[in-house]
Amino acid sequence: MLRGRWIAMLLLCLVVAGVFAWLGQWQLGRAIDTAPPPPGATEQVRPLADVVEPGEYLPEPLVGQRVETTGVWVPGDFLVVSGRFNEGAAGYWVTGQLRVGERTSIAVAIGWTADLDEARRAIEALDADADGSEVTITGRVISDEGPVPPPHDDPERMDRMSPAMLLSRWHDTADLDVYRPYLASASALAGLTDIASPAPEEQSPINWLNVFYAAEWAIFAGFAFYLWYRLAKDAWEREVEEFDDAAGAPTD
Repeated sequence: MLRGRWIAMLLLCLVVAGVFAWLGQWQLGRAIDTAPPPPGATEQVRPLADVVEPGEYLPEPLVGQRVETTGVWVPGDFLVVSGRFNEGAAGYWVTGQLRVGERTSIAVAIGWTADLDEARRAIEALDADADGSEVTITGRVISDEGPVPPPHDDPERMDRMSPAMLLSRWHDTADLDVYRPYLASASALAGLTDIASPAPEEQSPINWLNVFYAAEWAIFAGFAFYLWYRLAKDAWEREVEEFDDAAGAPTD
C-alpha cells in the first residue's frame, strides 16, 4: 500500500472526497438558507415589485405571497384557461394581461366560472371596460405552471396557467418585459366567481431534502476511501498469494 501508484490513488481519493465534502457542506447550508418566511408573512400585502422582478423566477418561500399592483388592462388579451378547480368544482379561469409599466406586464387570473359561455361573456365585458384607466389588483403571486401542447382536437385550448403560453397569444409584445409568475386576483371581475386561493401551508424551517442530499455526499466521500482500501488490499493479497506459490514451488 506504500507503493507510488497506491499513494497517488490515495491522494486522488482525498481530492474526490474533499469535493464531496464541500458539496455536502453546501447542501447543508442550503437546507438552512432556504428557511421559510415567518408565520403570517405571506398574508401581508406587499408591492409586487418588492417580491419579484420581471423575468425572474419566484423564490420558493414567496410562492403565495399576497401582493398589490396597479396597471391597465390590454384589450383583446383576455383569455380562457381550462381545467381549473375551485373548491373541488371543475371550470375555467378568465385571464388578462395587466400592463404594470410602460413595457412591463403580468398575467392575471381574474376569476373562475364553471360555464365556458359565461367565461366568454365575461371576456366581452372586460374588453368593453378596458378603456386605459388604471386598476389596482390584489392577489397571490404564484409560479408559472409551465406550458404544455394543446389537444390535437382543440389547438386553441390552454390547460395550464402559463404566462409564457399566454404571451404567445397577447398583442403588442415587442420588447415587452413579462413576469414569470402570475397573479391570482383576490376579487373577481365581470360577474365571475372569486378564485379559491388559501394561504400557503407553513413550511419546516429546515429543508430536509437538502439534508438528505448532504448525507448522500458524506456517504460518497466515505465510499471513495473504501474503494481505495479495497483495491489496494486486493492487490496486496494477490501479491502475497503469488509469493506463497513461488516459495512453495519445487525447485530442480
